Amino acid sequence: MHYILCSEHILIVAFENLIFQYSRMQPTLYDQIGEENLRTLVDRFYDLVFENEQISHLFKNDKNEIKEKQRLFLTQFLGGPDLYSEKYGHPRLRARHMPHVITQDDAVAWLSCMSAAITSLTIEESIKDEIFKRLVPTAMFMVNRQEY
Repeated sequence: MHYILCSEHILIVAFENLIFQYSRMQPTLYDQIGEENLRTLVDRFYDLVFENEQISHLFKNDKNEIKEKQRLFLTQFLGGPDLYSEKYGHPRLRARHMPHVITQDDAVAWLSCMSAAITSLTIEESIKDEIFKRLVPTAMFMVNRQEY
């Protein structure tokens, strides 16, 4: 294989490297929320989920296992270490949730529980907003049954 390098190509690669390095210097949402707050978030979230009439039936497995998987996933989802992938492989969220009937109302109930859990944290409002904003499309992507 032969590569022809031109000054324009070198500039593009150099610029891409600078952007990557800069993005790695910025604190992630995981860095900003911290591990202890993430644990608190997951605990509060599932306290609400397990009591929610709309969606509690979707969470039948061991509660501690469910919480731990969510903690590992959110760690990775918010820019922390790839703990979920290291233990369970690629998240494949939609595929893993496909065996469960999930309606738009279920997704909204899930988001409502998550919103309440996020709101309860003692972190900056802008961080709360950013976390929730990232979770909305993910939750809606899990919907696999339309309500008529």
